[in-house]
Amino acid sequence: MTNWRVILAVGVLLGATAACSSDGGSAVGTTAAAAESTASAPDTTAAAPDTAAPETTAVPDTTTSPAAEWEAITAPADCMCFDGAKFTYWTRTANPAKVMFFMEGGGACFDEQTCAPDSTAFKRVVGDGPTTRTDGIFDFTNPANPFADWSIVYVPYCTGDIFLGDAQHDYGNGVVIEHRGSVDAKAALQHMAEAFPDATQVLVTGESAGAAPDGLYAGLAADLLPKASITILADGAGAYPDVPAINGLIGGLWGTQNAVPDWPEVKGMTAEQWSLPGLFVKATEHAPRIVSARHDYAFDETQTFFGGLAGFNSDNLIELIDQNEQQIESGGVDLLSYISPGSTHTVLGRPEFYTETLNGILLVDWVTALVTGGTVADNHCAGDCKA
Repeated sequence: MTNWRVILAVGVLLGATAACSSDGGSAVGTTAAAAESTASAPDTTAAAPDTAAPETTAVPDTTTSPAAEWEAITAPADCMCFDGAKFTYWTRTANPAKVMFFMEGGGACFDEQTCAPDSTAFKRVVGDGPTTRTDGIFDFTNPANPFADWSIVYVPYCTGDIFLGDAQHDYGNGVVIEHRGSVDAKAALQHMAEAFPDATQVLVTGESAGAAPDGLYAGLAADLLPKASITILADGAGAYPDVPAINGLIGGLWGTQNAVPDWPEVKGMTAEQWSLPGLFVKATEHAPRIVSARHDYAFDETQTFFGGLAGFNSDNLIELIDQNEQQIESGGVDLLSYISPGSTHTVLGRPEFYTETLNGILLVDWVTALVTGGTVADNHCAGDCKA
């Protein structure tokens, strides 16, 4: 059992507005932009009660893009990091009709050891957010970037719960964690809807820990912007299976049931039934207009390594990725996938976003077609997919 907790919590290792709410059926949202986890010393500054409007600070864009600056938004006090410290998310205002909701990655914590102050199991502070990211989809000067003129809401990660938690948990020996990732992300999503009410296109995306919950937040985005097209692009979280006992175990620690939306499609659902592959299915049942897509590496070294720790054979990781796709599609979802060979973990934030090619199709071209209404089909590596 402990090993399974490792895979679900640390398997995403490498890889926020309006007033917040801990009511799973009210405020809505999430994003992820997961660079590899670089855990920092915890920020022990407690969040003082804050009922005023969110604070905003314009931060110069670190690229030479003429389009926009990043704006830091400090959310009210019920949004927080793992230790109760204030939570900040970021916006970039460009084309108001096309909006990306991006969720950052950075690990997870699930017991006294992984949640301890000296643990490096998850990203603990918001830091500079997206302001120092200039590669991949954040290279706004690259003419090939399909998102160069998009507005962006960027949700940092600092709660150790892959944006699915809404609970405080005492792990013992003074290790108390605020798993409020869903509260933070829902606040950012609510802000997105209020800041860009005329959006006609919304992309819900993220890397690693920020990719895992994309299905849920796509469904919530569909509620908030009923006239917009909604597309999912999840990067680097495709191998994590649906295991009811583990769903329930982790869900109990993180309080995932407190974050389940008030949708008829999930009425009566238990924590055991709230799985990562299942998020795609339930979101599509709720909002059939959602277009779902994902990118994975067939032998992602992060997912492979922690799969081994979990006690199942992850040497042939591609089998797990394909099994999840079969489960999602058997639930009625046409899941578009670009599955590349190799052991790398995530691509959206790296220069390889523009150069990666599979079966003669550039990844950037595949993603561009995905968000512009072009023809998109599954693109899957052949053979052993290890090269």
